[in-house]
Amino acid sequence: MHRFPLIAACLALASLNALAQPVVAEATLRAHLSFLADDLLEGRGTGQRGGELAVRYLETQAAAIGLKPAAGKGYRQSVQLVGTTTLPTSAVRFEAGGKVLAPVLGRDILLGNAKGTAAVRFDAPVVFAGYGIDGADERWNDFSGVDVKGKLLIVMVNDPRPTAGEPTRFGGKSLTYYGRWMYKYEEAVRQGAAGILLIHTTESASYPWSVPATSFSHERFQLAGAGNALQGWIHEDAARALFAAAGKDLDTLRAQAEMRGFKPVELGVQARAAVDSTIRQVEQFNVAGLVPGTDPALKDQAVIYSAHWDHLGIGTADGKPDHIWNGAIDNASGSAALLAMAQAALAKPARRTQIFLWPCAEEQGLLGALAYVRSPLWPLAKTAADLNLDSMNFVGKTRDMGVAGSERSSLHASAAQVARRMGLRLAPTVPDLGGAYFRADHFMFAKAGVPAFNVGSAVFSGDGSFEFATHPDASRARMVAFKQDYHQVSDQYNPDWDLSGMVQQAQFTLNLGYAVANAPAMPAWKRDDPLGKVKR
Repeated sequence: MHRFPLIAACLALASLNALAQPVVAEATLRAHLSFLADDLLEGRGTGQRGGELAVRYLETQAAAIGLKPAAGKGYRQSVQLVGTTTLPTSAVRFEAGGKVLAPVLGRDILLGNAKGTAAVRFDAPVVFAGYGIDGADERWNDFSGVDVKGKLLIVMVNDPRPTAGEPTRFGGKSLTYYGRWMYKYEEAVRQGAAGILLIHTTESASYPWSVPATSFSHERFQLAGAGNALQGWIHEDAARALFAAAGKDLDTLRAQAEMRGFKPVELGVQARAAVDSTIRQVEQFNVAGLVPGTDPALKDQAVIYSAHWDHLGIGTADGKPDHIWNGAIDNASGSAALLAMAQAALAKPARRTQIFLWPCAEEQGLLGALAYVRSPLWPLAKTAADLNLDSMNFVGKTRDMGVAGSERSSLHASAAQVARRMGLRLAPTVPDLGGAYFRADHFMFAKAGVPAFNVGSAVFSGDGSFEFATHPDASRARMVAFKQDYHQVSDQYNPDWDLSGMVQQAQFTLNLGYAVANAPAMPAWKRDDPLGKVKR
């Protein structure tokens, strides 16, 4: 009997098995997706029964497949929130040039209260503060020379545009965090303003008025702590009318705000604000399970895969009760993918620990992820990366993979190697016009110093720019059409979806996670990236 060829064959097979990656199963992913997007879960709303059902399902599935609890003896991490619902009695009246303007709630203006106070009342002068940015690194201060404490700010979203003389200021064509609505609200608190309104245009916000209008029609949440007594949006038409009543031209002031040295403009307008809200204290949960690492020297380091479980829940739309925002793509897709990936990962642990994290309250401002980095279940200094999934590809396989944001760190090189092994290309890096990098849970990890990005598809970019493997024009059109379903009740599961692209995206993410988990060293930020200066 010739034993050496048999031994050689066994060794070769063992070598192949060692190189093989766990495989994400489409049937598993589809089963989780169809359930999480079902009407039974009522849109997985924060502070609603559907959200409780989603958490129970995720922790049950995590236990069933064998994930180890990541939050002590269980899978839940408590997140304390304050829920606020703006009542229809809320209003802001502006007195300008002898006129009284009363923008209509919902149509012209959106109002919220982040202080956790049932009744907010104040009279305050109104100040146009340009982009509402105070950024020493950009040598920019929209509050210079004027004390805005106790005043109502009206500011633009986005950030100052590049010029011929300064083509790279504020990220060039790409949006920086200074351009995000979250930053504007945070800065208003730091400035001591009475409140803040953002001027909405579809171009600057990168989404239509219906998106914030839908969000503000629901109960809104924040982590317990100080926020703005009034924060919201004002429609461009209403802002234009207000400025005109004050004898100002909105376009002229916006042009001035593009220039260095801009100083806030007192409009000579008095705002009388009344924001009435119902307030409640709500406990929500991040869900987390892990696959322990196998390397004695590296298992105390971890790679995190994340996908938020929440959506907008159940409520009213167009005056009709009991509408369900199912959130099939956003983000039952990512939540389901993580479960399928976790089941695959358990079959073959990596050298580093792998954590599967489902944050809560992403739709409320990345609150679950923010709560996690403030009280991490795994030390941030030993967290190698966060790979996030949000709004996945439901159209079909692509020839490339979106990795926008990975270029900020060595994750880009790792992603390129994984793509080559999978026969894929990386989608070309394009300017981040809508600030997508700052709009998903991974950004909270990045702000805390952990290399992170959203492993993207054309869904998240919304521009249909990826190359589909079959029927490219029709596939791209279907992807672009999802813009009409984003944050609408029409984001529902369709059993006819081709999930091969979603499986491909999940597999790529898992393969990248393994590349990071098995590498000799943890990923590193690019030297010139500002996020790399954050100490974990």
